[in-house]
This record gives sequence, structure tokens and C-alpha cells, in this order.
Amino acid sequence: MAAAMKITLLAVAAMAVLSSASAATYNVGEPAGAWDFGINYGSWASSKQFIPGDSIVFKYSPQAHDVLEVSKADYDSCSTASPITTLKTGNDVVALPATGTRYFICGFTGHCTAGMKVAIDVVSASSPSTPSSPAPASGPSASNSPPPPSPSAATSVRVTAGLGLVVLLAGLMA
Repeated sequence: MAAAMKITLLAVAAMAVLSSASAATYNVGEPAGAWDFGINYGSWASSKQFIPGDSIVFKYSPQAHDVLEVSKADYDSCSTASPITTLKTGNDVVALPATGTRYFICGFTGHCTAGMKVAIDVVSASSPSTPSSPAPASGPSASNSPPPPSPSAATSVRVTAGLGLVVLLAGLMA
């Protein structure tokens, strides 16, 4: 009876740990930089798998840049006329609570057309591990960027942290 109770508690703890360890935070443009010129944001975003519960952080100098969340049409045309949201702190955290594609551009004149735009595709956690590829950024920065990093390390961290905590709990309950 006690063994069954321990197994049940371990299973409940494992599910709680794995679900709470699943949210990841991504600094837009890292590790090569931040929200600035010289980064291929299309390649950066396509190397990640964003799932509901994740967050992205835009880090930049507020005197030099801002972040506008826009519609797909405004993203494609780099229009700043009707943003959904305007962010200006230089350390802006954007929650990604649901699946779908979100579009962000820099609202300073000429910055979006120079490549400061990113489409974030949030997929179901049960989707295949290969993220879909948003359109690559255009402009001079598109060809000068280093190759994209391997698929998201955040996913590996999620699983490793969750399993490590499960092993720790199992040891404590033994």
C-alpha cells in the first residue's frame, strides 16, 4: 500500500515538474546580439520551436529602436500605421500564450526595411520538433549573419530539468 502511494505521488510530482519546466524565455536575436541591425531574424526564429507558455524578450536601446507588434500585412509592407502593440522600454517581455504567428517590426524609419522584423510561429507542444520557417528577413543584414544555431536548446533544457527533478524526487521518496 505504501509503495503504491509513493508511486502515485512520484507520478503526480513528475507531471507537475514537467509541465512547469516547459516554459522557455528567448532573447530575440541571441546569441549573436539583440534587437538591432545585423541579425537575420528569419533564421533566428526558424531555429527555435516556440510553444504556448514561452516568452520572448526584446533587448535594445530605446533611443535607437522600439518594437511594434503588427498584422501580417503590416509586417510584409513594414507599415507602422496601425500597430497592435507598441513596446519602448528596451527590455520588453512578450508572452506567447497561444498557437499562431505573431509579427514584430522596429518602428523607427527604415529599420524594418533594413531587416529588423521577426515572425514568431507558436506551435502546439505536440507538433513535430522541426519548427516551420518564417520568411527570412530582407535587407543588408540577411546575408551577413552567421549560420543559425542548432534547434532550440530550450527544449533540451526543459526535458533535462524535468527529468533531473523527477530523479531527485524519486531519491527523496526512497
